[in-house]
Amino acid sequence: MSDSKIALPLAVVTVSDTRTEESDKSGGVLVGCLEEAGHKLHSKQIVKDDVYQLRAEVSRLIADPGVKGVLMTGGTGFTDRDNTLKAIQPLLEQQIEGFGELFRQLSYEEIGTSTIQSRVFAGLSNRTIVFCLPGSPGACRTGWESIIQYQLDSTHRPCNFVDKLVAD
Repeated sequence: MSDSKIALPLAVVTVSDTRTEESDKSGGVLVGCLEEAGHKLHSKQIVKDDVYQLRAEVSRLIADPGVKGVLMTGGTGFTDRDNTLKAIQPLLEQQIEGFGELFRQLSYEEIGTSTIQSRVFAGLSNRTIVFCLPGSPGACRTGWESIIQYQLDSTHRPCNFVDKLVAD
């Protein structure tokens, strides 16, 4: 891995039955953050909170060699319509347990014990990293600014995930 920063092609997926491009503030936060960090937006879409639609879209992105990361927002709570965990976890070859643990620790400082209702998670499949965040702009900003930006920065030391996403 070189010392120069690698711009990764990233996809943003908003999980929602009600959001439109105009009202998708969380997806907008993620697009702004990734572009500000020097990464490339591969695609952005809003997908209904349906297990099979989510699984199909994320499977397509994981299979695309032009995508190195998927940033998802929404569908991580405990309602009947929160299907991100059920849809996406089976697609992951490796879980990144520390992501959810660290996110909830950081989130506790912001929202207290309500953070236990967040089922955020992340994992790797086919040299693609998938981060699943809550559907609020604040949670997306916390996830990006406190964790994700560093783990997608090829110059971050002592380690980051970029070497697992790109061939040497």
